[in-house]
Amino acid sequence: MTEHRPRIYGSDHDDPDPYTTHPGHEYVELHGGPLDGQLLDVTGLTAEERTTGALLITNHGAHGPGGRADYEPSAGGDPGRWNWIGDVP
Repeated sequence: MTEHRPRIYGSDHDDPDPYTTHPGHEYVELHGGPLDGQLLDVTGLTAEERTTGALLITNHGAHGPGGRADYEPSAGGDPGRWNWIGDVP
């Protein structure tokens, strides 16, 4: 049995290993919505940006290709988790 490793958001579809995290990088896990279970690299985000969340491009949301999924930090205070709020065009 193989270990489950979450996909990294933004990895290319032809990436030979879209599941590898990089040392020195910080990631949050996305919960709910079309990107559920993926990891988002937040290394380059400022502290303020990390509190506001992100609109992430997805082809699998309610608005089809090019739509965005809105993820925000967990209200429970878990810094390693962002929850899906909804989809936007």
